[in-house]
Amino acid sequence: MSSEIDRHKSDKIALRWTDDHESNGTITYAELMKQVNKLAGGLDRLGLAKGDRVLVMVPRQVEAYVIYIACLKLGLVIIPSSEMLRAKDLSFRLNHSEARAVIAWADGTREVDSITEELPALRYRIDASGRSTAGWLAMQELMDGQQEEREAVPTLRDDMAILAYTSGTTGNPKAVVHSHGWGYAHLRITSAWLDIRETDLVWGTAAPGWQKWIWTPFLSVLGSGATGFIYQGTFSAERYLEMIQTHRIGVMCCTPTEYRIMAKLDTLGDYDLSSLRSSVSAGEPLNQAVIHKFQELFGFIIRDGYGQTESTLLIGNLKDEPVKLGAMGKSIAPGLVEIIDEEGRPLPAGEVGSIAVHGAMPALFHTYYRDPQRKANNMVGSYFITGDRAKRDEDGYFWFEGRGDDIIISSGYTIGPFEVEEALLRHPAVKECAAVASPDEIRGHVVKAFIVLKDQTAASPALMKELQDHVKSWTAPYKYPRRIEFISDLPKTNSGKIRRIELRERETRNYSQGE
Repeated sequence: MSSEIDRHKSDKIALRWTDDHESNGTITYAELMKQVNKLAGGLDRLGLAKGDRVLVMVPRQVEAYVIYIACLKLGLVIIPSSEMLRAKDLSFRLNHSEARAVIAWADGTREVDSITEELPALRYRIDASGRSTAGWLAMQELMDGQQEEREAVPTLRDDMAILAYTSGTTGNPKAVVHSHGWGYAHLRITSAWLDIRETDLVWGTAAPGWQKWIWTPFLSVLGSGATGFIYQGTFSAERYLEMIQTHRIGVMCCTPTEYRIMAKLDTLGDYDLSSLRSSVSAGEPLNQAVIHKFQELFGFIIRDGYGQTESTLLIGNLKDEPVKLGAMGKSIAPGLVEIIDEEGRPLPAGEVGSIAVHGAMPALFHTYYRDPQRKANNMVGSYFITGDRAKRDEDGYFWFEGRGDDIIISSGYTIGPFEVEEALLRHPAVKECAAVASPDEIRGHVVKAFIVLKDQTAASPALMKELQDHVKSWTAPYKYPRRIEFISDLPKTNSGKIRRIELRERETRNYSQGE
């Protein structure tokens, strides 16, 4: 996978960045690769070898690109990890993967240090933020004295490259195995969607630690020889629009939530977005009204795309194809994605079924790490079931209908109900609880928790806030329940299982009725 990036050894600008304080900078492909090779030399000198797992938790910085490419050149397996993960999340990933090293930024080092469980496989802790703290090696010191030229360790198509953890409906996160061959397939599959050219300045707003960052800001930008734009700051609709205008962004990949907030600005039409020739959205369906607003004001259409951590882009509104507002788009190749019934049979146009990807797709993941049966359980005939439901029209366009399971997607984040419920149940006031997706105008959906208290008279706004803060302290804060409702009983099956679907459908019904 690294050779797709390594081949661009020129004085062309690889990355351009800015921050909240108007600091700006650039780095060329040649200089980027020098830093990559020096870090690879340092990691090699430590004793890290092909196949070793390395957990990486860094922000939107040039260092993220250096770390990822260096690991790939050595044949190390990257575990992308969000900066928002807490000690509990990190402990599971480190032990489950048997990671030999962790590379983290300042806040991440503190979370790792607060882990109380044993980490028997972990040998090296590397601080990427330029500090030298107790128990941690400074990344820059590893690079000092290393050669600026280095050959990549030979890797095969099926060798593991990425180990991405994604939420499940029950239990701990699943570990998705992607190979080096996946990277090549991804670049070729997404080219007709992103439409990146070598002359483009490309801004993908996703943060390192998410598969979407690997998709666009990392692989698609550098693998195309384009220039990536990095914003090292917090989201503001006005700031985003100013940067598109000032830096003349050519290709943009945002979350639906970011587009929705920008679309609500009364001053949206005052900005000059004429540089944008390709604008895409992914993570969850984007509202037709938002797409129409940008089209009306600026003349371009935001093109939706659909994929999963387990694959890459599966369905999309591709360049030069007519766009049907509200549709997910078409399959990236005929027969690759189908709508099937419970027996694995493709359904006719207009009928709702499961979105399924053919098992022979080159960018489909290899397996779930240490749980190979899980993938087999999600196969129906020749197809892997995505967990989403849709229908397809006579023209081949897919129309999203909803999740087929209890997974919650909020602002593009995938959240398993188990993770929220586990955190809530650790609070002494909670007897039972259920977390479901609740429709939201801006975020698409938010997490809502239905809670049965041990003492129902204790229900209060103050307790709601306490429970929300409790979840934030226990697991990644984006998983916390933005809405809480105290109830006396949860709906259950005859065997005692919580019927989250009943709660979820109630939320959808109330939202459609404006309650």
